[in-house]
Amino acid sequence: IVASGASVRLTSSGLGCRDWPGCSAGAFVPTNGFHSYVEFSNRIISGVAVFLALGTWLVSLLAPAARTRARWLAGAAFVGAAAEAPLGKITVDHNLNPWLVGAHFLLSLTILMFAVLVVLDAWDVRGESVPLPVRQLALLVGLACCALLVTGTLATAAGPHSGSVAVPRIGSFKPAVWLHVRATAAFGISFAVLLGWLAWRRSSHVRTALVVLGLLAAQMAVGEVQYRTKLPWWLVLVHVTLAACVWAAAVTLVALLWRPVVRRGASRMA
Repeated sequence: IVASGASVRLTSSGLGCRDWPGCSAGAFVPTNGFHSYVEFSNRIISGVAVFLALGTWLVSLLAPAARTRARWLAGAAFVGAAAEAPLGKITVDHNLNPWLVGAHFLLSLTILMFAVLVVLDAWDVRGESVPLPVRQLALLVGLACCALLVTGTLATAAGPHSGSVAVPRIGSFKPAVWLHVRATAAFGISFAVLLGWLAWRRSSHVRTALVVLGLLAAQMAVGEVQYRTKLPWWLVLVHVTLAACVWAAAVTLVALLWRPVVRRGASRMA
């Protein structure tokens, strides 16, 4: 959803389909060329995600061994995925208001967070126990990553790629980039402290942290290149997709730090 949705915006295909749920009045499937196909493809991908989320939630309700937490997370993922449809319609009806487009994108990342947590719970993925201050630092890292995504969304919304020539921008690009760079620094510093502690203690969590570090380094490199090359749309698409990957990896790291291995005899139904 994140990658296909970004493609819609960056290729100026946001109003390729002006009707809902069909592409146009009297034609459910797209007939208006490239932009309508890009827009409708995103709708199909979103529809598949909704049905997968619904199926996962129903299975969690029917499976006796499913944990209560997993059922709630699966339900939240389904509600979020289902909410994308009416939000998409409202966004189209308001000619791609940039605030609605941003909300549409951030909702996708929220669904991604719930999906990652469902996977960890369904497969009972856990990590070694760490002290409470380290777990609290991990929450700070997660919040900093969230701020990174929000400011990145604002920076993209202020940039030249509007999704349609008639769509207004949100503020000015350079101030938005300035804010985004500061959010990147906050995330980088807090994450560096966490990674340093994990490496010092030779924690098994280092491997997950290194995945986050690798994705973050790639995203920062792409971000620098795209800024210096006047933001080619395909490079912005790579940057946005990497942002989603960084978010998923960061959520995984934070969740594992708060999901220690259960001792024998402890309840596993919570």
